[in-house]
Amino acid sequence: MELDRKENRIELLLEKYFEGETSIAEENELKLYFSSADVAQHLEQYKAMFGYFSSAKEQKFEQKIPLKSKTQKVAWLSIAASVVILLGMFTFYNRSINQSEDLGTYNDPEKAFEETQKALNLLSKNVNVGVESMQYVKEYQDSKDLIFKN
Repeated sequence: MELDRKENRIELLLEKYFEGETSIAEENELKLYFSSADVAQHLEQYKAMFGYFSSAKEQKFEQKIPLKSKTQKVAWLSIAASVVILLGMFTFYNRSINQSEDLGTYNDPEKAFEETQKALNLLSKNVNVGVESMQYVKEYQDSKDLIFKN
């Protein structure tokens, strides 16, 4: 009778354990029960699991993990992107100063359209380089947030 009562209690505790509703004291009771020699036959399957938890608790990870900082790489990429954008703007500005005699006005609308497309294409290329570089910054920020959770 006493044994059936203990088995029923253990079965209830196991149900609570697998639902994640046990207290520390109840979990200790389960560990103690499954480490003893008188475990009920239909509960033998859980003995290895609780035995593993006890032995795994004693293990310690002693290998050193090298931490590599990508902060400098991201900083250099950001600087490089800024330089590329500035060079693009400077080149565009220089071209417009060199062509100042016609002041960028065209009588032919098709020629004006072509020149506008060229200028916008040049600007787009330089902006896209900067945007691509910013993806590295976002990836770095996401990785940092994942590693260093609050």
